[in-house]
Order: sequence, then C-alpha cells, then structure tokens
Amino acid sequence: MQSTDARKKKVKSILVTLPKPETEKSPYYDLAKKFNVKVDFRSFIHVEGVPAKDFRKDKINFADYTAVIFTSKNAVDHFFRVCEEMRYDVPAEMKYFCLSETIALYLQKYIQYRKRKIFFGKQTASDLAEVLKKHAAERFLYPCSDVAAEETQKFLQEHGYNFTQAVLFRTVCSDLSDLAEVFYDVIVFFSPSSVQSLYKNFPTFEQNNTRIAAFGVSTQKAITERNLIVDIPAPTPLAPSMTMAIEQYIKQVNK
Repeated sequence: MQSTDARKKKVKSILVTLPKPETEKSPYYDLAKKFNVKVDFRSFIHVEGVPAKDFRKDKINFADYTAVIFTSKNAVDHFFRVCEEMRYDVPAEMKYFCLSETIALYLQKYIQYRKRKIFFGKQTASDLAEVLKKHAAERFLYPCSDVAAEETQKFLQEHGYNFTQAVLFRTVCSDLSDLAEVFYDVIVFFSPSSVQSLYKNFPTFEQNNTRIAAFGVSTQKAITERNLIVDIPAPTPLAPSMTMAIEQYIKQVNK
C-alpha cells in the first residue's frame, strides 16, 4: 500500500523503535536539529539470553565447529556468554565470519583481534560469498535469536554450507504501556518483531494520521499484513537509509 496525498501532513514528532543511541552522533539527532522536529527513541523489543542449562537441551557441542558466523553484536555477546557458562574455551584457531566490520571489531571485547582469523562483509551474507567459498569445508556455527535473519539462513542453505543454527537469545516484546496516551506523527519500524510488539501492547491500535516508516522488505510486509499503510519505505534507490527516506518525506510535507 502506498501513502496518499491526503496523508501527507506536517511532521513534528517521530518515534524510532530502537534503543536510544549511546552518543550524540546519530543521523536522527541531525534530522531533529535540521527540521526542528522532536525525535524520541524507544525499543519495542529487547533480547533475553538463553541460559546454558536450556541450551544444553539442543545437544550442540561447540567443540564440533571450526568457524562461527556472526550477524549482530547480540550474537557475539551471547555466544561468548554461553561459552563461559559452559566452561568452554574457544580455541585460538576458531575462524570468525562477520556480516559487517562493526561486528568484527566488536569481537575485540572478547578476543585478541589481530591474532585471530576474522573475515567480514559490508552488510549481508552474500557480501561474504567469495571468502566463504574459500572456507567451504568449515563446520559453521550460526549463533542467532529465535527469530533468526532469514536472509542469512537462506544464503547458507542455498550454497550448501555445513552449518548449525544455535539459538542463544530470544527476542521479547517490551512493555510499552506508558505510551498508551502518547501520539507521534511518525513511527519508525525496523523489524517484524517490533510490529508484533506494537499489537501485543495495543491490540486495538489504529493508524489514523500516524505515518509509518519501515525499513526492509520483511518489516514492510509485517505492516501491510496488519492492513496498515507504509508511508515512508526504505531502502529505496533514492534513499538507501531510513533517515534519508524520512528527510525526503519531511521536505515534502513540512513546507
């Protein structure tokens, strides 16, 4: 569904369904200053670790694997947490394949970065295609949440890699009851789980004049399945980032 001209009203307030940035260096703060709009952050979902005693029931033995694929910082944190809880010393020769350089650099929190075999892409598993080909014989462990990234799974399956999914953390809906009487001109979503959280907290939610911004195909699908309108989709050829898409929209409506 596309937005109609009738829905294009001035934007004064935006709710981003992500945790508040740790520093002031966020494109959302730049957006707020540039257009004099109120931008709030509130994570609609949070992560809870799977305890080692529960993970043991999956009968996954870390020692059986020669490489790990990380798709997020959460995956890194919970992999090393469970290793510690299970008293498993990760061998120095373990290979790490990360979806982005940011995730790769985050490994420094747990290992000596320069002394390990670490590979990274730009943002997706397909960016790692060439390097994974060279290491096709590895036995890969894929630490993930109970709502694993379908794109990564699909890529590994389609290319016949020997990998095992290890659910080490769960995505849980946050309590948003304090937002019951708070209204925003734009709500920004980044995952189907956040859309699910909206309805778990507010089963009778009606969009009315609230514009919805959504990043990614799966997020947009989750929104339209609820019969809501995606007013600000991203990425697009003209707006590869969510903030760029919002900026273009505000320029149109805040005249």
